[in-house]
Amino acid sequence: MAELTGFPEMLEGRVKTLHPKIHGGLLGRWREASHRQLMEQHGISPIEVLVVNLYPFEAVAARAATAAGVEAGELIENIDIGGPAMLRSGAKNFESVAVITDPSDYASVAGELERAGSVSAATRWRLAQKVFARTAAYDAAIARTLAGLGAEVPAGHVRVETEAFPARMQFEAVRERVLRYGENPHQKAAVYTDPASSTAGGLARAQPLQGKELSFNNLVDLEAAAQLAGEFDPAATAAVAIVKHTNPAGCGLGGSVREAYEKALACDPVSAFGSVIGINRELDGEAAEAVAGLFVECIAAPSFSPAALERLSKKKNLRLVNYAADVAHAAQPAPRLTAISGGWLMQDADSSLYAAGDAGWRIVTLRRPTAEEEAGLRFGWAVVKHVKSNAVLFARPGQILAVGAGQMSRVDAVRVAVLKAQLPLQASVLASDAFFPFPDGIEAAAAQGATAIVQPGGSVQDSACIAACDRLGLAMVFTGMRHFRH
Repeated sequence: MAELTGFPEMLEGRVKTLHPKIHGGLLGRWREASHRQLMEQHGISPIEVLVVNLYPFEAVAARAATAAGVEAGELIENIDIGGPAMLRSGAKNFESVAVITDPSDYASVAGELERAGSVSAATRWRLAQKVFARTAAYDAAIARTLAGLGAEVPAGHVRVETEAFPARMQFEAVRERVLRYGENPHQKAAVYTDPASSTAGGLARAQPLQGKELSFNNLVDLEAAAQLAGEFDPAATAAVAIVKHTNPAGCGLGGSVREAYEKALACDPVSAFGSVIGINRELDGEAAEAVAGLFVECIAAPSFSPAALERLSKKKNLRLVNYAADVAHAAQPAPRLTAISGGWLMQDADSSLYAAGDAGWRIVTLRRPTAEEEAGLRFGWAVVKHVKSNAVLFARPGQILAVGAGQMSRVDAVRVAVLKAQLPLQASVLASDAFFPFPDGIEAAAAQGATAIVQPGGSVQDSACIAACDRLGLAMVFTGMRHFRH
């Protein structure tokens, strides 16, 4: 570089490309007589192709966000100054300069140069657009990272602490693909991915192993099914979630995937028609044989055995999707963004089950739940938080019996669950995502044979609800944590 500029690289490499011979060569319009005259006068040659690989700031920042951290000097020195400056200069002058910042463009640009001796205007324009997207993302990464170092001047060994709700939210999203349509045929839609996300196997990047292209609704339902199945440790039990319009139509646990599937299906086999299924273990041939008897839109599992793939290949339109374990709800899920007019709502994910300490899993009735009731209550509580509010469900250990979702009153949610029940509710337990405001919902559940209830508690009518349980001989547990799902 010093040979070109006639000026030595200095300040430990901080200054080497910031020179008129570099930026004049990038910004000068050689075809304009006035520009060419000045460039010749000052010995500035035009630069027609520029290739820049920026300092790896994002990679260093990623290490700074781990428990190990990095030295402050390493982080700061990896803020590239000359690289972005050259990129922006060349991209601004795209009429004359082809600027490459993405290695995936090397071969195509080299091919044009070999064939035509120059780079076409269309390619130069496309590359310029990529440059400004890249420098914007680079600057955003710097801003996010430095904000995470806090107010004190960084020195020595530092670690980036990501603020839950930063003063300015900056993120990059890359369009993965355009979908056929959105929730409805008249709506347009696309899938975007986070290039910095660690969930390389996430559903946003998922491609079906077979079947039609995934739709907007497929992806939303697959996320719901994968999160619900992911509540349960695959090393301990197989879990199958059957989801329809984001609500569980069934969920079951078992020693095998087939057993878990059969339990899930028994809850509401009518609603399971046209559903999406999430599984927390590999789908094997035996389970695939059982699932093949039902019309299903999609199945998400961590993997599919060769026997399962062979059996399900006969169902040409069935989408099969691999999802990595870190898609599951338990694996540090990303904050949730919801668009509203004029802005967004942001919240962290609902990744807990119970309140901390004594407030969680507190038996409030005279009668304690039996071991079997407690197993049913804990299972039902893990599932009900995935049901749209107001939500209740009847359960037994490892199986949902009936679901009441999305009702405007809690007693109506109980009645809907009873109306939809296909399995006996006698000696079942009931889970409610929020407190009972009155004893009527409890009385309605008891009338159907429920013997124990789990709910958050916190109503001004808690004492009346507890008294109703004591009068009816029910056990009741307060978790201290509500799980509304809107």
